[in-house]
Amino acid sequence: MTTPGAVDQHEAIRLQLRSWPEVEAYLTTCKGVIVPLGSTEQHGPTGAIGTDALTADAVALEVGRRTGVLVTPPQPFGMAEHHLGFAGTISLQPSTLLAVLQDVVLSLARHGFERIFVINGHGGNIATCRAAFAEAYGAATLRGLATAPRLRCRLANWFMAGPVMREARDLYGEREGHHATPSEIALTLHLEPSLIAKQRPLPESAPAGPIHGPEDFRRRHPDGRMGSDPFLASAADGARFLDLAATALAGDLEAFLSDAEPAG
Repeated sequence: MTTPGAVDQHEAIRLQLRSWPEVEAYLTTCKGVIVPLGSTEQHGPTGAIGTDALTADAVALEVGRRTGVLVTPPQPFGMAEHHLGFAGTISLQPSTLLAVLQDVVLSLARHGFERIFVINGHGGNIATCRAAFAEAYGAATLRGLATAPRLRCRLANWFMAGPVMREARDLYGEREGHHATPSEIALTLHLEPSLIAKQRPLPESAPAGPIHGPEDFRRRHPDGRMGSDPFLASAADGARFLDLAATALAGDLEAFLSDAEPAG
């Protein structure tokens, strides 16, 4: 299986803008689809609550544009229980997120999609996402879906792509931190210029460490950051991160569709 090939505009690969006959026609040549997965949670005193969803969707759309693979609407809510001590956070319990992701995979598989490529923007989603894949494989078989023997899911965390991590380390060093990082904030500044005005210098934040629920998180990290300095971020950095992430993940997607790598 190969990708359909690059398109000029994101609109051409957005599933929500296609009709069902167009999707059926697409499936005659490509069985792959991209699912953006984010979270709606605090990102420090100057970061957008929608950071993880905004960034996952943007990377997914750019990967889709470069490959021609369809992109579903983003799933904006993730497992953010530990951020509930901060106003505006909306979390799904792990069991809820697992059920949502399993239903998304099974819906797509029923129509003939065989390669589900989830582009994730939130570390808290990783464990649940992998569990959802495992359950979806079993459920597809039990339901007798024709795609079950060939169904594969892959999780791609854009912020963990090698080129992205190296660039963040080169630009920000240890001040990249672990939450509300300048790399992810930079991407939001590139995507939403209105956010630039919110940025300001912040005091040094507490380093990352073990946390045990929302109250403990708020006590250890009063402003929501974990060792990060988002004031280092710039929109220009964000454009660079988008290109690096899209390049890396487009290559991963092409390998995934060609069965060059095992499911994971």
